[in-house]
Amino acid sequence: MKAEDLKIVVKEKYSEIATQDKARNQSSCCGSGCGCVDSSYTIFSDDYSTLLGYNPDADLGLGCGMPTEFAGIKPGDSVLDLGSGAGNDCFVARALVGENGRVTGLDFTDAMLEKARANSAKLNYTNIEFVKGDIEEMPLPSDTFDVVISNCVLNLVPDKQKAFTQIFRVLKQGGHFCISDVVLSGQLPEKLRNEAILYAGCVAGAQQKEEYLRTIRQAGFGNIEIRKEKQVTLPDEILTNYLDEAALKGYRASKLGIFSITVTATKS
Repeated sequence: MKAEDLKIVVKEKYSEIATQDKARNQSSCCGSGCGCVDSSYTIFSDDYSTLLGYNPDADLGLGCGMPTEFAGIKPGDSVLDLGSGAGNDCFVARALVGENGRVTGLDFTDAMLEKARANSAKLNYTNIEFVKGDIEEMPLPSDTFDVVISNCVLNLVPDKQKAFTQIFRVLKQGGHFCISDVVLSGQLPEKLRNEAILYAGCVAGAQQKEEYLRTIRQAGFGNIEIRKEKQVTLPDEILTNYLDEAALKGYRASKLGIFSITVTATKS
C-alpha cells in the first residue's frame, strides 16, 4: 500500500476513535468498531490518572508509554507533542511547563483536533495550541522547541526518516525529544506486516528496534538512550484474524518480539 493510502487509513481510524470515550474504546474488542482487530489500540496504554495535569476527557487510552516521565520538561519550556490526539500528553506537559511555558500539539486528524481544542477551552488555558499538520512536513518554524514528545505515533508514519529529520529541525540547539513507540525484534509474518488496519493499530507499522535507533542517528541526534522497554504480547483474538492455526503456532514458537520503548535523544 502506498504511503498516502496508509495515511488515509490512519486518519479514518483515528477520526472514528475521536468520537468515542476511553471506556468505550477499552470495553470493546476494538477501539473503532472494526471487528476485533484493533484491541492493539489499548493493550499498550499506561495509567495516567495520578499525573499532575491529567485530564480524563483527553485520555482515549491510545498510548504505548508515558513520554513525559523521562522528557525532563522544565518550567518555561516550549514543548511540542506529535500526534497529540485529544490532548492527553499536552495537558500533562502543560502542568510541567507552568504558566510561563508553552505546549503545542500537532495532529492531522480534524476530529482529534476538535476534541483537543474543546478540552483545552473548558480549562481556559492560554498557553496550549493545537495545530493541524503532517509529521513528515511540519508547518512549524525551525529551532523553536526545547522538548519534543510523542506517544505511540511515529510508528504510524510511513517515512520515519522524514519524521525524525523534521523533529531535528524544529528543536532548538541542545533541545531533546522523548518518544514512546512500538518496535520489533524479528520479522512479523507477511500477512500481519501487510495489513493496513493493524498498521493503524501501531503494530504493522513498527520498525526493527536497531533500524529505529539508526534512523534517529541518521537524523543527526546524539545521546540516544532507551529509558524504558517492555515486551507486548498480541492476543490470539488479533492474530487469528490474519494467521491460520499452523501459522499462529509458528509465530508463537518464533523469537519475534514486539516492544514498547521510550527513547530520548539530543540535538547537539
